[in-house]
Amino acid sequence: MARLSIQKTYKIFIGGQFPRTESGRFYPVYNSGKELLANMCLSSRKDFRNAVVAARKAFGGWSSKSAFNRGQILYRIAEMMEGRKHQFIAEIMSQGSTQKQAEQEVQTAIDRCVYYCGWCDKYQQLFSAVNPVASAHFNFSVPEPTGVVSIIAPENTSLLGLVSVILPVIAGGNVCVVLASESKPLCSITLAEVLATSDLPGGVVNVLTGQLKELHTHMASHMDVNAVVYARENRTEIKAMAELCSLNVKRFFHWNHDWKLSSSENPYLILDLQEIKTTWHPIEKIGASGSGY
Repeated sequence: MARLSIQKTYKIFIGGQFPRTESGRFYPVYNSGKELLANMCLSSRKDFRNAVVAARKAFGGWSSKSAFNRGQILYRIAEMMEGRKHQFIAEIMSQGSTQKQAEQEVQTAIDRCVYYCGWCDKYQQLFSAVNPVASAHFNFSVPEPTGVVSIIAPENTSLLGLVSVILPVIAGGNVCVVLASESKPLCSITLAEVLATSDLPGGVVNVLTGQLKELHTHMASHMDVNAVVYARENRTEIKAMAELCSLNVKRFFHWNHDWKLSSSENPYLILDLQEIKTTWHPIEKIGASGSGY
């Protein structure tokens, strides 16, 4: 008797777990031949709020980890993606890419994990400074993570764009809620399965699927979100989100890159989501006799 294959259920990823969307809604995803690939969760405003709560809860632990430890975890993500490479390739091909395109996308995504792994314990040295001041003080400027970041991942790439916008955010000690591609969402949940078993604490990355037109204003206006990264091209959405971000003075970034190119990976993306903290430390002056005064 022929065996029926077990079809994968694609859920959302919040706080290290895989709940269904609170509304129970879904939307169908088809391939180029109009064949049904999956029913994806249609995330709601409530799902986004839940994800922000999970992210905020995770921020203290993740931001306080040593930079070296964060690098170890990002490298572990690359290792596990390498182990599931064929699954990622199959999902990308089912969404319309050729085998060569799918292989290249997966390999570049894995290499990008290794790239940002290497920057975890180096960007502080690059972007920190000892500043000259006209007083008896040492003056230090050091980057610190911004906090909770809303991310709108690129629409035209399934895995590479998603990885490329998440990694610089979490490499710098931030946490995030990311909305995956609406038309090519399959790899986003498979990536979430990798994250869930890669030593990354629950809540550091939260993955939603659904429609940007329903969520983009909430992602920009939520008062417990500290910054927004938008990686698509809709000028109306860019304008609306930038205006909403200004209402509570959160940062807004439009990352417009060709994610296939090596020029789209750089430590300045990490710096975008850092706050520069300046510290003054008094210098003890030594008198002529050698004693402090």
